[in-house]
Amino acid sequence: MKDISDIGGATRLYAIIADPIHHVKTPQLMNELFRQRGADRLMVALHVRASDLIQAVTGLRALANLEGFIVTVPHKTAMLELCDQLSVQAQRVGAVNVVRRLEDGQLYGDILDGTGFVAGLRRCGLEPAGYSVYLMGAGGAANAIAFALAEAGVTRLTIANRTQAKALELVARVRSAFPSLSVEVGSRDPGGHDLVVNATSLGLREGDALPCDVHGLEPTQIVAEIIMQPPMTALLFAAQARGCCIHEGLPMLSSQIELMAAGMGVPLSEEQS
Repeated sequence: MKDISDIGGATRLYAIIADPIHHVKTPQLMNELFRQRGADRLMVALHVRASDLIQAVTGLRALANLEGFIVTVPHKTAMLELCDQLSVQAQRVGAVNVVRRLEDGQLYGDILDGTGFVAGLRRCGLEPAGYSVYLMGAGGAANAIAFALAEAGVTRLTIANRTQAKALELVARVRSAFPSLSVEVGSRDPGGHDLVVNATSLGLREGDALPCDVHGLEPTQIVAEIIMQPPMTALLFAAQARGCCIHEGLPMLSSQIELMAAGMGVPLSEEQS
């Protein structure tokens, strides 16, 4: 899309669904990608509450000019059951964050959070192979990141979550897929690790509690976020004050854009449509 006045009946549509929605940056980045490729395509942000997810997805499924949509907090896990087909990665992780609408209205779900997170680290010169990692969270994004970090060659993975049962379940699944990797459930203390990752939604809203005990942070550590807005969360400010190297959430999204575009069937150029 070169100009909003170009939007018409031939425009192919995309969406991102979330609750809240104000923080999302994906439409701007995706629409810029469409502009660069000269594609008659448009992405919009849709505010969908958890109680309305099934109804919203039913409506999206019925839109014949919808190519696909991105799924983010808090819908990634719930979306798993609403897809007709799933990638191997989505099945293993137990969550979906990108959906392609097939011509017959069926929905194909995939998960790119983990791949995008690791690619974002590498884009900033941080190679996770050989790291010991403290991962906060056990939801959809945390699941994807845990498996991606294991695939990237981390040496130890500690998973901390407010609900310990969910952390134990994720530890068991990662151990099953990567039996040689040291994986354990952790406390709120992030000390003793090379990389500390917040894969929860804590920090998205002003006044959120910190996802870990920041007094355990050490100057030698890298502290990474998956939250993109605000760019600097309370955790990153605390980490910076303690001399840590910080890694914001935007590189993860930037790295996912090409992956998401491919996952939703966006051609390399309009001629390939």
